[in-house]
Amino acid sequence: MKTPIFLHICCGPDALYVVDLLSQNYKVTGYFYNPNIHPPKEYHLRLEETKKVARLLQFDLVIGDYEDKKWFHMTRKFKDEPEKGTRCDICYSMRLDKTAQKAVEKGFEMFTTVMSLSPWKKAETMNRMGRMLARKYGIKFLEANFKKKDGFKKSVELSKKHGLYRQNYCGCLYSR
Repeated sequence: MKTPIFLHICCGPDALYVVDLLSQNYKVTGYFYNPNIHPPKEYHLRLEETKKVARLLQFDLVIGDYEDKKWFHMTRKFKDEPEKGTRCDICYSMRLDKTAQKAVEKGFEMFTTVMSLSPWKKAETMNRMGRMLARKYGIKFLEANFKKKDGFKKSVELSKKHGLYRQNYCGCLYSR
């Protein structure tokens, strides 16, 4: 029997590669929680693409609240930071914390995120945060850097093959 894992998903194209990879050893449940994505039209487009991937790969998908006002409040002082700066760390932390909370609430013993697939994200920072949150909530965090072994390149190829919309920015208004 495969170990259940609660996977934070930021978009369908990244999920397509990561869920397929994780499904070799885990029973994946996805969690779409992305209050950073702006404008709302972009958020809904990414959510719909993630739902397509969930149907295609046949995994359960939990959809979190769209807390964009909370995200803007937490990051507004850092709006002029460069990509991969403090604003991004706050964003990772917010999404990983909510994922860990929801994982515990749903009875999972392990969580992780697809975000380390992106070349614009700092895997080592997310892994450190994941370890801290795992201790805080009494669960395990699967450390990963999914961009290794051409993960990002494979994700791009898979999303083209399946005709998925692939965004050209991380999602937040400031990175646009």
